[in-house]
Order: sequence, then C-alpha cells, then structure tokens
Amino acid sequence: QVQLVESGGGLVQAGGSLRLSCAASGRTFSSYVMGWFRQAPGKEREFVAVISWRGDNKYYADSAKGRFTISRDNAKNMVYLQMNSLKPEDTAVYYCAAGGSYYQRSPGGFDYWGQGTQVTVSS
Repeated sequence: QVQLVESGGGLVQAGGSLRLSCAASGRTFSSYVMGWFRQAPGKEREFVAVISWRGDNKYYADSAKGRFTISRDNAKNMVYLQMNSLKPEDTAVYYCAAGGSYYQRSPGGFDYWGQGTQVTVSS
C-alpha cells in the first residue's frame, strides 16, 4: 500500500511557476506508475501527466505539454510536477496518484490518491 501527500500549491500570477511535490510512503513506491491529475470546481478530475516506475517514460495531457514536467526520485519516494507559464485555467486542486499501468489516463486506473493541493493562478 502507498500513502501520498502533496505539497507546493499556492497562489501565483499568470506566467509564474510552481513546483508540486508528492511524498510517498511504502517500500514498494518504485514499482508504481505515478500520475498527476487536477480537478477544477464543477469539473471532472482530469489527467495531467504520468511517469513510468523507472522515470524513463513520461506522457502529458495536451494542456500540459511544453509547460509542465513530471519527475520522480525513487530513492526519496518523491514525485514532482514542475509547472511553468501558468495560466488562470490551470487553477485546480492537484492530486498525485499511484497506479499499475503507464497507459492509464483515467482516474479509475490509479489505486492510491493524495488529499490534493490547491493551485490558484490569478490573471
């Protein structure tokens, strides 16, 4: 089992940057695919990015390509989401999740979730 705790959210102006962190507990962390999702008010939770268990494969939603970078440090049980050139439409609660398949893009394909961290981008 994996427990996940996100941090790093906050209020930032459009064009700014934030780095989200996700701390994982559990000895099997390195065997999990890790993903970031987000959920804006009144909207469904949506996929942002995923990284393979070794960190050598990454995939991004179109909205994140070229602006966001997902990374992981298995020695520290950490996953990160570097977000640059932020836009007001990036405002959402961001969640990290652990799952078993790199090809999953839906929330249902991930087994463990953090509590989320709020990101607010002002115009």
